[in-house]
Amino acid sequence: MRPTRWLSEHEQRAWRALLAANRLLMDRLDRQLQNEAGIPHAYYEILVRLSEAPGRARRMCDLAESCLSSRSRLSHAVARLEAAGWVQRRECPTDRRGAVCELTDAGLTALQAAVPGHVEAVRTHLFDRLTEEQVDQLAAIFEAIRPALEKRRTRTGV
Repeated sequence: MRPTRWLSEHEQRAWRALLAANRLLMDRLDRQLQNEAGIPHAYYEILVRLSEAPGRARRMCDLAESCLSSRSRLSHAVARLEAAGWVQRRECPTDRRGAVCELTDAGLTALQAAVPGHVEAVRTHLFDRLTEEQVDQLAAIFEAIRPALEKRRTRTGV
């Protein structure tokens, strides 16, 4: 067994700052969407992913992967969005075992109504606090981390 590579004081400070800021930011964004649009951030992300897809539709398994969600969690969220009339499920034309989720006109309208408040909240709680240089650094940091995390997720499903 390899010895534990403990975090230095400097790394510990950065790690704890990341954890706290991420939790607080996501909480603020989720509360803003709940209060103004009546939907949690996870549902907003589903609507966004569908709005960006060709024909406003994606296979459920692809949608789950793009949202970093389990299939069962996504299925539950889609059921709630279906009940609201914002998405609809249909059989996949190329694979009878699969299903496609499609953003309805009502869902697109709901998303378009939610976007301005959400973008303003992201700007207020994140980008207005940073300099242009810090925004570039933030992007570079997460662009450096992301590929290894995606590779591992694809390989292990975790």
